[in-house]
Amino acid sequence: MLSSTWNFIKRHKRKFIFTGVFVGGVYLLGKYAQRKIQEMQEREAAEYIAQARRQFHFESNQRTCNMTVLSMLPTLREAIIHHLNSESLTALLKTKPANKLEIWEDIKIISFTRSIVAVYSTCMLVVLLRVQLNVIGGYLYLDNSVTKNGMTPLAPPDVQQQYLSSIQHLLGEGLIELITVVKKAVQEVLGPVSLKQSLSLQELEQQLTQIRQLVEEGCASSKHKSLSWYMMPDEENTLASQACGLTENDVTTIKLLNETRDLLESPDFTTVLCTCLSRGFIRFLDNMSEFFRPPQVDSNPSSTPDRLSHVSLPLAKIIPIINGQIHSICSEIPSHFVQDLLLIDQVKEFAANVYETFSTPQELQN
Repeated sequence: MLSSTWNFIKRHKRKFIFTGVFVGGVYLLGKYAQRKIQEMQEREAAEYIAQARRQFHFESNQRTCNMTVLSMLPTLREAIIHHLNSESLTALLKTKPANKLEIWEDIKIISFTRSIVAVYSTCMLVVLLRVQLNVIGGYLYLDNSVTKNGMTPLAPPDVQQQYLSSIQHLLGEGLIELITVVKKAVQEVLGPVSLKQSLSLQELEQQLTQIRQLVEEGCASSKHKSLSWYMMPDEENTLASQACGLTENDVTTIKLLNETRDLLESPDFTTVLCTCLSRGFIRFLDNMSEFFRPPQVDSNPSSTPDRLSHVSLPLAKIIPIINGQIHSICSEIPSHFVQDLLLIDQVKEFAANVYETFSTPQELQN
């Protein structure tokens, strides 16, 4: 029996060899495929975890942006009031001076200027901080998750502080220049308007539109190419002007400032800022509309929007209302004005794009 079995094996030797090789190959191929599938699953899991971590970091960064905006609004408000102090003129009126009409004219210009400047500068503060904190946030994400192998941080604390301190331009020189430009536009549009002249809400909106056109269209013909200059100075006014003595951190800060300046001068940023300004002035007029409501003679509110257009107030009565708007525009307590700006979709999308760009390793961008 053993002999017959051995003869059978000899006769079918090639088949047995082929079968053995085939079975062994299938086994090895199965193990290889299993290992590759496991590697792919582990890679996908790692990518998912990294993406979830980056998303969490991004959302946390946006909350930081919102809180930073609210914390800086009182500083902005005080800076505007310091340069456009109508309260001192109002106090002077109580002394019954001989040049009462002249003082009223000054209050008119200052009141409109400071509320319009408040809208512009608050919108600028919101979008500028969104950009800056997402630039820094992106670098911090890389420092925490990519460069843990002993490499030099991309954004050390000194660089972060130096970079973020550039916001002082908007609160200082940029704000002063903005006030000058807006005040000139207000004088041109509202200077000839008598204090006794009555204006409806619609007419007030037309006046504001004319002022905005002078401010924004005037940028193209002035020494400043765009509204972005009020948020960040020209390159020659930064650390780059120091030809020598720059530290490594200074060079990194200059790089961040230049990258940020490129973002502020981009068409996408211009679109986002214009969207914020439009929303801001709409909310500003909404706030003003509360004072143009006619007396309630019936309980039917459906006709209120139409009736609002027929309600007019003397300019002298509008001035105190306009003058007080800065306290709701630049309020550290979340107001409808600031909430509207923080929740604009275009602002969120632009912030996400900035964070995505600066939180992606350079080798993956190339």
